[in-house]
Amino acid sequence: MRLTAVTCVKNEGPFLLEWIAFHRLLGVTQFLIYSNDCTDGTDTLLDALARRGGLTHLPNPAQGRNYQMEALKAAQRRPEVQDAHWVWIADVDEFANIHVPGHDFAALIRACGNPQAISLSFQFFANGGIGAFADAPVIGQFDRCHNPDIWTDQTAIEVKTLVRSDFPLHYFGAHRPFYRPNLPEDQLPSWTDGSGRPVPQAFLTAENRRRIRRFPARGARGLATLNHYALRSLDSYLVKTDRGDVNREGRVFDDTYWRERNDTAWRDRSIRRYLPRLEAALAALKADPEIAALHDACVAAHRARAAALLADPAYAAMAAQIRAADPLPPGEAALRAALGYKPGTAA
Repeated sequence: MRLTAVTCVKNEGPFLLEWIAFHRLLGVTQFLIYSNDCTDGTDTLLDALARRGGLTHLPNPAQGRNYQMEALKAAQRRPEVQDAHWVWIADVDEFANIHVPGHDFAALIRACGNPQAISLSFQFFANGGIGAFADAPVIGQFDRCHNPDIWTDQTAIEVKTLVRSDFPLHYFGAHRPFYRPNLPEDQLPSWTDGSGRPVPQAFLTAENRRRIRRFPARGARGLATLNHYALRSLDSYLVKTDRGDVNREGRVFDDTYWRERNDTAWRDRSIRRYLPRLEAALAALKADPEIAALHDACVAAHRARAAALLADPAYAAMAAQIRAADPLPPGEAALRAALGYKPGTAA
C-alpha cells in the first residue's frame, strides 16, 4: 500500500525525525513536506532526508500568507499524491494513535471496513508542568490530557482525515477533503470516524459551516485517536509563539490558547506502545552522521531561541503569565465561577 503523508513546516527541526519515524511505523511510505521561512535548519535537514529517498521537500508555493491551503492545492497535482493509495494530511505535532491490533493505518482501514475516508478526532495533550525543552520523543514526555468523554461538544472535536485515492475529490482541506460539487447522493463517499461509524450527515455534506471540520467526538475514538501535542514544553511554546502559525497569518498563541489545551484531568499513555520501535527507528536515522549532525543543529537553534526569548522582557512576562495561569480551561473556569464554586471548598 502506497501511503503519502503531507505536511507544512516552519522551524520544526527538533521534532521532524520523531514525526517521520513514527509515521513510517504507521505505514507511511512517502512524505511530501513543504517548508517556509525556516531559520533553525529545518529546510537543510529535510533536504538531506530527501536525498535518502522516501521524502520530497519543496518550498511552500504560497504567493500570499495562506500557506497550508496553497500548499495543499499544489500537493493535489504532485505524483506523490496522485500515485498514492491513501493520503494523510496532518501537522508535525499530531500523531495518530491506532488502538486496534497491528496499530498502523492498514489495521485501522480494515477495522473501519475500508471506507473512502476516515476522520480521526483530536485529543489535546497538556504541557504537564514541563518547562525545559528535552530532545526526546514527544509521545513519551506528555501524557496528561482532557477527559475524552467530557470534551465532546465544542472543544477538541476537530479532525484530520485519511483519504483513499478513489475519493471523489474536489480539493483537500487541512482537516478533511471536499468532494466534487453536485455529486449525486448515491455517489457520496463512504466515510467513517475513528470508531468505524459513519460520520454525521452535516459533516459529510458540509451543510453546516461551523461543522465542516469537526463533529462531536463522544464515542469517536474507539479504534484510533489523533494525539495533538499543541503545547509541548514551555520553551517550545515560546518558540512556537515567536514563529507564528506555519499555516496562516495572524493567529495568536497566548495564554487562552494555552489554557484551552492544557487540561491535565486525564492520563493517557496508550501511545507509548510505539516507543520501543520508535526509539529504534530514531537510532537508525541518527546512525547517519549527517542526519544526526543536522538534527543536533536544529536542537541547538531551538534551545538558543528559547533562551533568547526568555531574556526578552515581553516573553519573560508571557512565560510568567502562563506559569501563573488558572489550570482549568477557560470554559470550565467560567462554569465554576457561574456555579459559585471556589477552589478549596467542597464540591
